[in-house]
Parts: sequence; C-alpha cells; structure tokens
Amino acid sequence: MKKLLVLAVLALVPFCLTAQQAQQEDLDAKYAATLLSPGTAAPDFTLQDVDGKTFSLKDFRGRTVVLVFWATWCPDCRQEVPDLKALHARVDPAKVALVSVSFDRKLEALQQYVKENELPGTQLFDPAGMKDSTIASAYGVRWIPSLYVIGPDGKVQLGTVMFEKVAAAL
Repeated sequence: MKKLLVLAVLALVPFCLTAQQAQQEDLDAKYAATLLSPGTAAPDFTLQDVDGKTFSLKDFRGRTVVLVFWATWCPDCRQEVPDLKALHARVDPAKVALVSVSFDRKLEALQQYVKENELPGTQLFDPAGMKDSTIASAYGVRWIPSLYVIGPDGKVQLGTVMFEKVAAAL
C-alpha cells in the first residue's frame, strides 16, 4: 500500500510542477499584456534622480538597460531589491545599466529608502505617480514592478513583470 501511495505521489509531481510553471507564466499574461513588445523603440524620457541630476534614457544608449518601474510603497517591488542588487553586482556597468523609475509621490520617501537599502544603479523619480505618469503610459505600465530589457540600440528586448525573465535575458 505504501509503495502504491509513493508511486501515486511521484506520478503527480510533474503535473504540480507544470501547474506551478503555468501559474508563473500567467503573471505576464495577466499583468504584462500592455507592456511594449520586443522590437519596439523604447520611448525616451527625462527625469531627475534622487540627487536632482537630470537623466534621459538616451544617456544610456550603447548599453543594455534594465529599466525597472517601481515604488517604495509596493511590497512586490521591495521584495525584488535583493535580486536587483545581485544582478547589479554580476553585470559589467560598462555594458549594462540598471535604471529604476520610482512612482513615489514624495521624493523624501524615495531618497530615504534608496539610502537605507543602498539601491544600485540610477534611481529616477517620477513625481506624477503611476496613474498620472506619461512615462508609465508610454511604456504600458499598469502593474509594478514592471521591468524592461532595452538593447544597446534603444529597442525593447523584453517587457515583463517577472524578474526571473530579466535575469535569464541577460
């Protein structure tokens, strides 16, 4: 009887893994459907970083850009911080730029979070917030975190809500 039970459980494992994988895939189907498609020219934008320095997306042309849309009040976004730090530590900054656009409404909250958590890369501030942001609209961002991989040519290579896909793309 025990053998039969063990065999039944082992037979179900592949189905459970497939269901879990399908559920992960559904996150992009559910939340990333409005993101820009691969091959699309990434819309340029200009924002200030947490120190008041102005940056445009075109400033990073020639490098692959990992573009992260997020906010400090977003639990899923905060959960990705260790992954972003690990990614930043393993890529060559001459080839890959990590650029984050925060939809926080208060610069002070963002500045404090960036400092306390030693966030890597370029931390930009969009004071419009996600709902009213022209940048969020241009990129089809309806859910955060939303992430893009933009090639050195300025074209979207990947748009996703799943960090694992960004890491795999690099």
